Amino acid sequence: MKSDRIFGLVVLIVALAFFVGATQVQTSFLSDPVGPRVFPMLIALAAGLCGLVLLMRPDAEPEWPSARSWGAMGIACAVLIGYAYALPPLGFLIPTAIAAGAISFLMSPRAVPAAITGAALSAGLFVAFKYGLGLGLFALPRGLMG
Repeated sequence: MKSDRIFGLVVLIVALAFFVGATQVQTSFLSDPVGPRVFPMLIALAAGLCGLVLLMRPDAEPEWPSARSWGAMGIACAVLIGYAYALPPLGFLIPTAIAAGAISFLMSPRAVPAAITGAALSAGLFVAFKYGLGLGLFALPRGLMG
């Protein structure tokens, strides 16, 4: 119970810091319709609400993940950090397919369904973000696009 409240407080503080950081993002004259601040602010709001729930209603007897689960979470974090660094040089489709496939494989270790999930999620998100939200994404590396 105490650990949930401590974690909820940490999540709330990090969410507030993330929100403040999002307000500091500079917008250019020719920015995307959504703008660079909205998405981080929404993430901060969701995280803040989760932190408040943990503070108000902690679990009476929380179960901590096993060592294997901690390892999977560490791998997922490494994949997402690599994904963030791979986006600018490689475009959206390739890094997203690899990251989504790798995380899908972590959840259910079957290679073919994980690869299909990664490819389908990459294509679907690209269409949604590029044409639905009007974001300025590059599908492939700029060198290949001409």
